[in-house]
Amino acid sequence: METAEIRDVVFVNGAVRLAGSLGLPAPSRSARAGVVLVGGSGPTDRDNDTFFPPLRHHLLNAGIAVLSYDKRGVGASSGDWRAATLTDLATDASAALDFLRSQPEVQARTAGFFGHSEGGWVVLRAATARDDLPWVVTNSCPGVSPAVQERYALANHLRETHPGSRADTESTLALYDRLVEAGRRDADFATALRLVDTAGRPPGLAYYWADLDDRLWTFLKRKQDHDPTTDLVGLRCPHLAFFGGQDRVVPVADSLHVLGAALCHAKRPRRATLTVEVLPEADHRLQSPGTTEPAPGYLDKLTRWLLQH
Repeated sequence: METAEIRDVVFVNGAVRLAGSLGLPAPSRSARAGVVLVGGSGPTDRDNDTFFPPLRHHLLNAGIAVLSYDKRGVGASSGDWRAATLTDLATDASAALDFLRSQPEVQARTAGFFGHSEGGWVVLRAATARDDLPWVVTNSCPGVSPAVQERYALANHLRETHPGSRADTESTLALYDRLVEAGRRDADFATALRLVDTAGRPPGLAYYWADLDDRLWTFLKRKQDHDPTTDLVGLRCPHLAFFGGQDRVVPVADSLHVLGAALCHAKRPRRATLTVEVLPEADHRLQSPGTTEPAPGYLDKLTRWLLQH
């Protein structure tokens, strides 16, 4: 029985060397479409932890070629994602798409982007810079800014880990707000550290603060007020947006409002249709909560839409 082929590949974006995995359907089947998978926040590799492998397997079985890659500075890729802007990461995604389209097994006009979480912001930015995309898919991509999204996630974390401690929750969120304001003033990491120390380093803040250092603080300052609305309005291709109804990381209702407003904007091209799928029982990764299994219907809905477009 023929199986899909998955091989290590390398491509470049300027001075950055990006390493990834290219999956091609079984040799007897030409690729019916191609997709670049772009991972979420932090040091995400080509598998986005454990999220991408089952997605890759399903897409390959549907005859769809798949390329995913280590974020710059992660795994076998050079560079440093913490020194990058979202636009830099978008040009990495665009270089990945060009590489995928250069493969003889892939029909160039069929290939587009899939971005998970922060990767959604990345692929929306990459999509608005191109005129040749057939479609773009975002998966749990916030319609709000990173600062608003992180506050929502932190609030949920505090309520779930410190139930009944309303005063502690509010004081930790107030500290978070002070850190965001410090970032807007371009305060250095030492200043941010003093704010946290003065507040007594509340344990609940570790959800947001635990891994912060000078370079990561600088990265967060740079992106915290990113507004995806401009890219949503500038889309020139069909857009499929997935959300999980049990997502505790992204404010889904607020994100849907932003997507709807962008869709109705006078400057949004008519070709840029919007399809939204909210799976009521799915979490941030569109999995059934407490499991690593894709939510029922998720993968079938994804492949059906891709092959229709």
